[in-house]
Amino acid sequence: MAGDRRRRRGRLPRRCVDQSPLIEVSEGKDSRPQGGVMGAMAQLGASALAILRTRLELASVEFAEARERIKEMVLLAAVGTVLGLFALLFASLFVIAWFWDDYRLEAVGGVTLFYVAITVLIFARLRKISRDAPAPFAATLEELENDAAALRRRR
Repeated sequence: MAGDRRRRRGRLPRRCVDQSPLIEVSEGKDSRPQGGVMGAMAQLGASALAILRTRLELASVEFAEARERIKEMVLLAAVGTVLGLFALLFASLFVIAWFWDDYRLEAVGGVTLFYVAITVLIFARLRKISRDAPAPFAATLEELENDAAALRRRR
């Protein structure tokens, strides 16, 4: 072993490939811990970016869910409207044809009043739904409020 030491100018002999190194050496500049104000600012910035990224991901998920829900609602409303209009048309024609000989004006007036009543009920329901709907992105806004409250408590 002494002969090997002389040839390598005082260094230890090389280790075999299958043995782990004695000291872990990292190659990057970020491997050494940063201290002081700059290190704290870097950690604060990294934490703020991570929180912002999480909140943006939450907002994008909520936006995608809202978009898909709206697509489905519009499609169902369109199909339901078309089918409902056909049903009302044929029901109206049936009622008017039934009473055509004796009460034709009363039948037309009754069908018209029925449509007016249904229209009023539908718009009342639509108004209630729009008034009671939750705010869009409620979970995102709640998380941002929690973040702001946590930052105020730390001061």
